[in-house]
Amino acid sequence: MWLGDDEGKEVSQEDTGVEVLQPGSRKHPVTIYDIAKEAGVSPSTVSRVFSRPERVSAATAKRIRDAAAALNFRINPLARALPTGRTGTLGLLLSDITNPVYFNLVRGAGRVASAEGYTLVLAESQEVPGLEAQAVERLLSLVDGLVLVGARLKDEDILRFVERKPVVLVNRTIASVPHVVPDITPGIKAAVNHLVSYGHRSVAFLSGPATSWMSKWRWETIMDEALQCGMSVVEIGPSSPTFEGGAEGLRRVRASGVTAVLTFNDVMAIGLLTACEDAGIAVPEELSIVGFDDIFVSEFTAPSLTSIRTPLGEAGENAFRRLVSTLKGIDEEVPSDLATGLIIRKSTGPSRRN
Repeated sequence: MWLGDDEGKEVSQEDTGVEVLQPGSRKHPVTIYDIAKEAGVSPSTVSRVFSRPERVSAATAKRIRDAAAALNFRINPLARALPTGRTGTLGLLLSDITNPVYFNLVRGAGRVASAEGYTLVLAESQEVPGLEAQAVERLLSLVDGLVLVGARLKDEDILRFVERKPVVLVNRTIASVPHVVPDITPGIKAAVNHLVSYGHRSVAFLSGPATSWMSKWRWETIMDEALQCGMSVVEIGPSSPTFEGGAEGLRRVRASGVTAVLTFNDVMAIGLLTACEDAGIAVPEELSIVGFDDIFVSEFTAPSLTSIRTPLGEAGENAFRRLVSTLKGIDEEVPSDLATGLIIRKSTGPSRRN
């Protein structure tokens, strides 16, 4: 049943959850009464267009939206949330917004949010668990749902947040919490076999933060694959997942006596590569280096960086599809596992020490 223009019930701006702001010369924010007068309809009909559009005919809805556009308005999502409990926004919390590995993930998340009619709110934890918890608290009061990427929080903290709003994890798993985690085994297996083919018999993993679930999983997988290939393997870390963290790892890498290194991420690999150049250590002749994630600058280093590619763009899309499905109350099948692969460049090769 369509509800037409003859509804005369008075509706306050607070009831509609629509706050319309007019830049320019008007002395007060545009209200639903201004839009109703412009469109020649009742305020209640304007309210329905912005809160329950399915209850208004298409022709009437178009006339109201045209009138609103003529008044040059925008809607405050927080005001809209007053009657509905929904803000029309989704949150994305990253461990480090400056890490290039997240560029494609953010873009993938943004594509899904935009297509579904949501505004994306972005925040970061700066690799500090205390700041991460504070950021989640702030976001949960603003958004309808949240995606946590590379979360450093304890399981019990995340589960507490899940009780309040829908949450999806990326690069982290907790039982009963939706997650999207790329399958790292194919990429690591290919990297270890690649090093073995060059005659390497010893390898180190330059690990990331002690609080990183993904760093621990990568180490366990590297250790298993290396031992299966008859390689000796050692973990060096924990380390800061930054350029400086990679560069600072060189001293311990040299002390370990290995001929090849896999790093927690490409940023660390580039730091290690630069430190090798400064120390006069030839790569790959004296040390082969393999990064993780295959960020866009990896092919521009000297030598170019061999890296395990992670499909984080797809991970971002899939995570937000799962989040939107949860908010819609539907059980849509969304892939949660995405395979990694090895991109071979010039930072790996036969070692002089073999």
